[in-house]
Amino acid sequence: MASTPPHCSITATTKPYQSHQYPQNQFKNQRNHHHNHRNQPHPQKFSFSKPLTSPSNASKHTTAVGAAAAASSTRAPISQTPTPVPSLAPDFSVRRSTRFVSKMHLGRPKTTINTRHSPVAEEVLQLALHNGQAGLESVLVSFESKLCSSDDYNFLLRELGNRGEYEKAIKCFQFAVGRERRRNEQGKLASAMISILGRLGKVELANCIFETALREGYGKTVYAFSALISAYGRNGYYEEAIKVFDSMKNYGLKPNSVTYNAVIDACGKGGVEFKRVVEIFDDMLSGGVQPDRITFNSLLSVCSRGSLWESAMNLFSEMVSRGIDRDIFTYNTLLDAVCKGGQMDLAFEIMAEMTTKSILPNVVTYSTMIDGYAKAGRFDDALNLFNEMKFLGIGLDRVSYNTLLSIYAKLGRFEEALDICREMEGSGIRRDVVTYNALLGGYGKQGKYDEVRRLFGEMKAQRVSPNLLTYSTVIDVYSKGGLYEEAMDVFREFKRAGLKADVVLYSALIDALCKNGLVKSAVSLLDEMTKEGIRPNVVTYNSIIDAFGRPVTSKCVFDVGETSELQTDTSSMVIERDIVANGTDGENNRIVKIFGQLAAEKGGQAKKGGGGKQEILCILGVFQKMHQLEIKPNVVTFSAILNACSRCDSFEDASMLLEELRLFDNHVYGVAHGLLLGYRENLWIQAQSLFDEVKLMDSSTASAFYNALTDMLWHFGQKWGAQLVVLEGKRRQVWENVWSNSCLDLHLMSSGAAQAMVHAWLLNIRSIVFEGHELPKLLSILTGWGKHSKVVGDGALKRAVEALLAGMGAPFQLAKCNLGRFISTGPVVAAWLRESGTLKLLVLHDDRTHPDNTRFEEISNLQTLPL
Repeated sequence: MASTPPHCSITATTKPYQSHQYPQNQFKNQRNHHHNHRNQPHPQKFSFSKPLTSPSNASKHTTAVGAAAAASSTRAPISQTPTPVPSLAPDFSVRRSTRFVSKMHLGRPKTTINTRHSPVAEEVLQLALHNGQAGLESVLVSFESKLCSSDDYNFLLRELGNRGEYEKAIKCFQFAVGRERRRNEQGKLASAMISILGRLGKVELANCIFETALREGYGKTVYAFSALISAYGRNGYYEEAIKVFDSMKNYGLKPNSVTYNAVIDACGKGGVEFKRVVEIFDDMLSGGVQPDRITFNSLLSVCSRGSLWESAMNLFSEMVSRGIDRDIFTYNTLLDAVCKGGQMDLAFEIMAEMTTKSILPNVVTYSTMIDGYAKAGRFDDALNLFNEMKFLGIGLDRVSYNTLLSIYAKLGRFEEALDICREMEGSGIRRDVVTYNALLGGYGKQGKYDEVRRLFGEMKAQRVSPNLLTYSTVIDVYSKGGLYEEAMDVFREFKRAGLKADVVLYSALIDALCKNGLVKSAVSLLDEMTKEGIRPNVVTYNSIIDAFGRPVTSKCVFDVGETSELQTDTSSMVIERDIVANGTDGENNRIVKIFGQLAAEKGGQAKKGGGGKQEILCILGVFQKMHQLEIKPNVVTFSAILNACSRCDSFEDASMLLEELRLFDNHVYGVAHGLLLGYRENLWIQAQSLFDEVKLMDSSTASAFYNALTDMLWHFGQKWGAQLVVLEGKRRQVWENVWSNSCLDLHLMSSGAAQAMVHAWLLNIRSIVFEGHELPKLLSILTGWGKHSKVVGDGALKRAVEALLAGMGAPFQLAKCNLGRFISTGPVVAAWLRESGTLKLLVLHDDRTHPDNTRFEEISNLQTLPL
């Protein structure tokens, strides 16, 4: 192994199908009045063998067709793998989906089947349906002379299959093949029979038909192979589908478009890596087989499942350049990929483009968009689309009802959520497991544990079986609420149901352990998780990294396996008896021990973390494990690392941690490390690139990034650097409406970011005063009232800002009617700003600087900068 690990960047999204760039202005938003978009989509950053059409030329085209066509003339080969350029992808937000929307062929006009069967075939069909299997052969024998070759038999096979009569269809197939002497006609019958069995989920029978046909000499056709590939693919056997596809060469067969479409579709349904799918697509093109709409729709489905929105956009442009028509499925799948990528402004523009192509958005389109807005935290936009959907008379289906209900539940608007439940049931749609999961999660986040118990009992009484997500949600809710005995009971029930823990359940357990200070136990459970063959995801690791050095949120913190004088014999006996009675294996044994220990020691004292270099080594070890498993850190990981740096015992420890992490990603951690050391001039150019990538994230994630970076810098005395970062965040509208001349709103900021912003805001209004203008009569600084703090009105942010203002002697007082608002009058603040010593108090400096910063610091006098 190399001493320096390969590049493992939170900003490197090495997605193979990124061989050409989609034009920035591909979609023209024709309903801009509907939203005030914060972020405009950025063009994809990848190198090509030939340059793209310049933006000025591309902008002449007003539709997606024109823009994509403009790019097509200089497109690099589709199989070309680009050199990765750092790009922050929202992998962190790959949340567990509570539903899967089938978008296949919805809204697409039905095509009439070109059939050449005779009237006799329809008569035989009726007799076959009314006779048992034993009498079917006599019916076929009596009509044998009247049935017109394979066309009639194919009709019989298809219609029997449509009615689920697969045994009769097989009987009919065997009769027809036995009478037919032409190999090609036998091959057609075999292909039809394999396809029918595949649609009915009878994959083993389909394979038997295929093997027999191959052995008898009439199965060596492209159509038979394609039918079997499709049968495997539609039933989730993607590995078998690929093996059949690869075996065609051994028989001297050349795949056609049907074959390629079938194997690409199988790969998409099986979750095959996009790189492998692109290889198949490239093979298709190099073989002279032209892709069609089905090919691209299948490729888009692969992108959708992997949240590869950039690749989906490229594929869409490729469709346009090839003159391939797009249908409602094309747009819905593209939207799904873009929404999963968190690019909601771009998704809105795509949706607006649909109507210009005479493709009307349907219930799936709206459900996808509403779900995307909800996951991005843009609930108002989601509800606006719902109202638009109702206005247009588009009826809601189960998915859209559940999506809407989930939004209200997340917002804590339970009356409206229950109204949606009643409306859904009134339209004949019963509550399902998705409905209950949304309500359980919503009530759980609000700490309404009685409602969680009631709903969990109600769903079982209504014979709605809890699924893996249900158990994960309830265990997570109880664990974070300190209800460990209840969590243990739910886990026992989960095991009795015969379900196997997955990454979501393990992540919930690990997160609960971390929040209770049991980091060592969390890491141990992570090891067991991997031994069980369950692959952790980035969310799992982020919980552990974020726990290092963080104060414990609950009082019970004894690592499993360690002894404690506070542990009573009774609790030990209860745990042991539970393990014996339930016959749990090693993995479940440990989980039961964890919950039992948490429950038994609920009143214990919090255990301090290791601190110092020991914790740094632990973080590096966790990061190394992520690297070994090829799990890409994301922006949340970066924020967790920065928060861990802020909790380090010393500047040297924080610097050492970032220096080590530069081996994994110099672009990201190099910027953070350079800012911490006081570098500016050249580093700021790299920082701007990083900020550009963060801007592609949703607002809450971007805000967390800026807060974490600023906190770290402020904590270690790099206050001018902290102010530069926070002003950059303001310039990029990370925090909306953060300030005006009369008000500074800090409630979405961290302590360090807020303090840096206070200095900048006061400098700004000082410049107003010295320019001879009057300040507003009332000035306000909003910190929020600390709704998550133990004592209402005593939040950490409010205390930090209050101490800062008092330390500077700033004439602000706490408003009597608002616990999180500091106020003063314009004339009083203006008089204070005119005092000779005020400027020195307001201008920030770094404790550590670098000699190269001389020229950069020439513009450091912030009172002259346009803020």
